Amino acid sequence: MSDIQRMQQETQIFVQLLKQVRDAVGQVIVGQERVVEAVITAMVCGGNVLLEGVPGLGKTQLVKTLAAALDLDHKRIQFTPDLMPADVVGTNMLTTDDTGGSSGNYRMEFRQGPVFTQLLLADEINRATPKTQAAMLEVMQEHSVTVSGNTYKMKDPYFVLATQNPIEQEGTYPLPEAQLDRFLFKISVPFPTRQELNDIVTRTILKQAAEVPKVLNSEKILAMRQLLNKVVVADAMRDYAIRLVLATHPDSEFAPSTVQKYVRWGASPRAGQALILAARVRALSQGRQHVAFEDIRYFAVEILQHRTLLNYDGQAENVAPGKLIAQLTEQIPETI
Repeated sequence: MSDIQRMQQETQIFVQLLKQVRDAVGQVIVGQERVVEAVITAMVCGGNVLLEGVPGLGKTQLVKTLAAALDLDHKRIQFTPDLMPADVVGTNMLTTDDTGGSSGNYRMEFRQGPVFTQLLLADEINRATPKTQAAMLEVMQEHSVTVSGNTYKMKDPYFVLATQNPIEQEGTYPLPEAQLDRFLFKISVPFPTRQELNDIVTRTILKQAAEVPKVLNSEKILAMRQLLNKVVVADAMRDYAIRLVLATHPDSEFAPSTVQKYVRWGASPRAGQALILAARVRALSQGRQHVAFEDIRYFAVEILQHRTLLNYDGQAENVAPGKLIAQLTEQIPETI
């Protein structure tokens, strides 16, 4: 079998596995096709996801369903203002090996926190204090935790899926830019349509819950991730992704007038990496072994909207960063 034939075969398997995961999630989650596709894409890329939506849209259920379909260990942290860093990452505790008297040997033993898993649901992450939010930075970026000078690695693959409510802001602590930048995608979860609401009631009240089949495991996910390196990214595609990132900076030569008027600071270099990663997954999902311009644009909103910070005028006029990015993808030429 030639290299080309092997790549074609691997691509077909990749497409089938993605479809099986979407179908498995679709047995529980009604609608939300774009949300499901984006979350699965981020997982294949190895990135974290921030889900933003009002309560009751199935964000937590989506994570649980994905964990079942992917056959991964998963845990949940309900973030509250009184949550401490040790409650998240773990802490050293004084223990003894003596069960009877007082002559036992005392030692410090590390008790792992809930971040020690593979798929972590950080529910309402913006309700935790900045000190506790900061405890998540290392595990989100490095997939490790450092406590008392000792570093503990997580089992790969490792993902953090966080949720936040965009409406109820009382008693919340907005995520700092450094933490937002560690999310590959920020996904806005839309409210269901009339038909979708009817389907939700039917599935949850009038029928028995569906059994989610196990489609992927750790080994298959890591193998899919390795396949991404074989997807060809031409120089023109890479340059287009870079110009999209630069166009979010108001002082850049590529920035349109709307960005210059409403944006204070644009996306970081991580956004350029994310655009290429997501484009490779999109290309493979369409059965192609090369990235096209449409692949780079496809997830541009999810990648750039939370990395584009509005200035005072943008906030005062309630400018939506997502719409701003969508306009950018139409305004920035493919070649220059």
